[in-house]
Amino acid sequence: MSTRGKGSLFVEPDCDAARQWFREKPKRMSDKVMSVAEAVRRFVADDDYLASGGFGGDRIATALLHEIVRQRRQGLSFAGHTATHDFQILCAGNDTGRGQLLKRVDIAYIIGLEARGLSPHARRVVESGQIELCEWTNYTLALRFQAASMGVPFLPVRGFAGTDTFANSAAARVTCPYTEQELTVVPALWPDVAVIHVHESDCFGNCRIRGTSVSDWHVARAAKKLIVSCERLISNEEIRRDPTATTIPFYCVDAVCHVPCGSYPGNMPYEYYSDEEHLREWLTVERDFEAYLAFVDRLIFRSTDFEEYLNRCCGTAKMQDLRNQELYPS
Repeated sequence: MSTRGKGSLFVEPDCDAARQWFREKPKRMSDKVMSVAEAVRRFVADDDYLASGGFGGDRIATALLHEIVRQRRQGLSFAGHTATHDFQILCAGNDTGRGQLLKRVDIAYIIGLEARGLSPHARRVVESGQIELCEWTNYTLALRFQAASMGVPFLPVRGFAGTDTFANSAAARVTCPYTEQELTVVPALWPDVAVIHVHESDCFGNCRIRGTSVSDWHVARAAKKLIVSCERLISNEEIRRDPTATTIPFYCVDAVCHVPCGSYPGNMPYEYYSDEEHLREWLTVERDFEAYLAFVDRLIFRSTDFEEYLNRCCGTAKMQDLRNQELYPS
């Protein structure tokens, strides 16, 4: 069996370079509240490595992802856990006459929107060969962020070897210095920037996440720059009343964007259910490329911001219904 997968390593697992970056990163408790447009303009650059928080259609940073597409960022590398609608959104920046937003992707799960079906446009983008792919499992991708958050170049894993996924990854096989057993190791991943949607944040970036945080604890600490969007902007006094509820501390965060319903049409645990009707609309309209171009032009490129997108696709009454579905499931 090969001692190294054939996949490309998009980010070097250089601990010392990462340590130097974080040493110089400002850690003041300053007011970081700004608009989504300003946050993306200041902290997301062409050719960055972007990580997306949440999992599948749950607690994704939809508003921030829309803005990255709207501002036409180019040449991004990307990773997300079970990247369903978030990957689908970013693919709107590829093969639509607006350049190449995505260039390299560390994949664990993409294209499929779970039980809802496959994204025809995301599939077009991947099958065109314009994106370089490196394969991982969800768990090994999580370990990569964990290694980065720990400041180590890799972490070992006892599964994964001998699979086609290993063969198409950038993982490696090593000999344990203690037992002389063969182990697989996965390299640390330090994104240039991450976007995470949370339930609550104060103006400094102390964030609360209700329910499972998946890998966002590690993603927040691995990312060189972090933009959070939040359902509610709360006071620092409220944060201090229950400090153990803080999942992401202020010193990880570069920008705070107050975006109620900011995960729509995804699910926000304990807040609102996913808009299955709108997600089906995405999947259906993507089958016809010209209809899809008009769809994303109207909903993303000709919407000035996420609030306008919400008004066009959802509205107050429907959002209340989604809240009722989440809070009072039948």
